Amino acid sequence: MAALVVRHLGLVEYLPTLEAMRSFTAERDASTPDEIWLLQHPQVFTQGQAGKPEHLLAPGDIPVVQVERGGQVTYHGPGQLVAYLMLNLRRQGLGVRELVTAMERALVDVLASYGVEAAPKADAPGVYVKGEKIASLGLRVRNGCSFHGLALNVDMDMSPFRRINPCGYAGLQMVQLRDLLDTPPALDEVAQRLERALRERLGYVA
Repeated sequence: MAALVVRHLGLVEYLPTLEAMRSFTAERDASTPDEIWLLQHPQVFTQGQAGKPEHLLAPGDIPVVQVERGGQVTYHGPGQLVAYLMLNLRRQGLGVRELVTAMERALVDVLASYGVEAAPKADAPGVYVKGEKIASLGLRVRNGCSFHGLALNVDMDMSPFRRINPCGYAGLQMVQLRDLLDTPPALDEVAQRLERALRERLGYVA
């Protein structure tokens, strides 16, 4: 069974992290261990490769970065837990659809551990609570290896989501974990739970 390195990076700037993720993916070889980076970003909108400008309603002073992941526009900010999954899918025996399903199930597991019932949607990747989106997914695969990943809204300023059509859906309501619990969750604790869930769903040894 392949090893997995998980790095908890805290609050890190988006562009240097994006470049580090691209470099890691470009330079890895068949023996490079897979990695997952768990982190937060300062405020930024990211526009996927199929992104349409009309979904950026009023970005204002928040920067917009064009990226190569799938999907449309989304928002990252402090208090949102981001996981970048840099995995050798061939070595792990995973197809892209299987990876997406494993990510969604891991998110559902984490939310269930807080007593929150969530589910994915077949026609709109991500995880939803009563029709409101709590987690977004966006991946890119190059030479059989994945990068980019997922974002889980934990305890953040949600107002920038109103400046865009999240994931290309006008009027899509976004929700965060804090608003579903009596006590706001600690982001570090959520990150630990997500690490465990991803390891289990993706089939990695601890």
